[in-house]
Amino acid sequence: MPEKPTTTIQTEIPMGLFLEAQNLVKQGWFRNMDELVLDALRRFLESHREDLMEEFIRQDIEWGLYGH
Repeated sequence: MPEKPTTTIQTEIPMGLFLEAQNLVKQGWFRNMDELVLDALRRFLESHREDLMEEFIRQDIEWGLYGH
């Protein structure tokens, strides 16, 4: 099966959060930091999908009604 296209992102996070994440990798919960970040992002989007969609719809309606 061909791999899905990917992209690279760069971000800054608080040192404490990084150290917690690094500790999870060291304990074997994740193979590497990439896997941890991908899993965290996926879980966030899955758990907030409904809220995000409502907000996008609300913004679209506001733009349609008021043009901003």
